[in-house]
Amino acid sequence: MELLISEAIAKGVQSVLTKIRSAEEKAGRPAGTVRLVAATKTVTVEHIAEAVRAGLSILGENRVQEALPKIAAFTQTPVHWHFIGHLQRKKVRSVIGLFDLIHSVDSLDLAQEIDRRAGEAGRQQNVLLEVNIGREPTKAGFHPDDVVRSVLMMAQLSHVCVKGLMTIPPQTADPDSARPYFRQLHDLARQIAALDLPTVKMDELSMGMSNDYEVAIEEGATLVRVGTAIFGARHV
Repeated sequence: MELLISEAIAKGVQSVLTKIRSAEEKAGRPAGTVRLVAATKTVTVEHIAEAVRAGLSILGENRVQEALPKIAAFTQTPVHWHFIGHLQRKKVRSVIGLFDLIHSVDSLDLAQEIDRRAGEAGRQQNVLLEVNIGREPTKAGFHPDDVVRSVLMMAQLSHVCVKGLMTIPPQTADPDSARPYFRQLHDLARQIAALDLPTVKMDELSMGMSNDYEVAIEEGATLVRVGTAIFGARHV
């Protein structure tokens, strides 16, 4: 059974990587401009190791407490860790220095806390701003109309480097229905890039998951967060 699972994971990784390259080509983008972030929530260390052997190099975790033992298990492995879930202010101290990139900064208060904790640790923390592009009342994230104002304030922070934007569009059965939302995020990134702020770059667009990452790539994604298509359905 375990051998079958390992084979399925390896096939999943290669299938997703192949589809990413095809989507890049379809969009007229150079090969390698899009990176795969494997969403490893609830996935065991053993299964993550299988995925790494199959070609993964960026791992994304949603929960701080779940992430810590996994990170410890891969200290001798050349992988990068991204934090892709909701981050509570009280957990910020735990993530500084462990994650190369935090995808989910959803408020100015959180950005300020990251700046404070990173300063205490003598580090610079790379982050993405989560935008509630669908304006859904049940989701976290900056309202699209508030992002530019918030970015101007974040540009004053000494230990936070804004690298781009992240979004999760409204859930839909048709992947193409997400296209307008991805396009809106890309347009918003262009507006922010035009401000030419020293500590704010729009190099990264984290958008697209297992059901819609190919569409996201066509609309400019540089990071796609994929879990189910690699590891199968989660058992929470």
